Amino acid sequence: MQTTRGVELPGERAPVTVNVYRWRAGLPPEAWPDSLPASGELWRRDVFAVADAYRAGTASPRHLLTAVLVWAYGPIGYGAWRATRSLDADPDGKRLAYALEEVSRPAPDEDSLSTAYRRFRDPDHARLPWLGPGLFTKVLYFVGYRRGVGGVQPLILDRVVAGQLPAEAGVGRSNGWSSEEWLTYLRWAAEQARIRGVEPDAVQMAVVPDR
Repeated sequence: MQTTRGVELPGERAPVTVNVYRWRAGLPPEAWPDSLPASGELWRRDVFAVADAYRAGTASPRHLLTAVLVWAYGPIGYGAWRATRSLDADPDGKRLAYALEEVSRPAPDEDSLSTAYRRFRDPDHARLPWLGPGLFTKVLYFVGYRRGVGGVQPLILDRVVAGQLPAEAGVGRSNGWSSEEWLTYLRWAAEQARIRGVEPDAVQMAVVPDR
């Protein structure tokens, strides 16, 4: 997939630019999704394309996690090292697939979102090293978001986003948010989206454009 002008989503200001050679050299070779742009300019739609392929069964859980983490870490120097630690802890992708089982369905509801969030925090089943809420909500966003249907949609919640949200979003300033705090934020964003006539992720991007 080649990245061109006009592929950004409403509210998205610029792609994440990464050194593809450096990232590929630092990750397990079979974990790299071939559909990522060779240019190293990643828009959200590029990651959504890998998530779509994952749900369709044509991309592995490791492809999905790689795509999300490359976009999430971007040019940060330690990104590939941390991503590899996460990937190495789940060599067959079963922990990730278990965490995402509920949100991979055609229309995940609030119960599905809550279940997936809790699974990602469960050390006995799906938790992975270096994959806290600030990152796994990015995975949930790309796999579980259903554009054009409105209502509560999974959104990114990291420390930067949390620090910019208004009090009525119901999110504390720590990074140990509960599933209920996340859902309260998602409900707030859904209502804001309804009022403004935009997508819920446009609400999140208005809070922090590069998240």
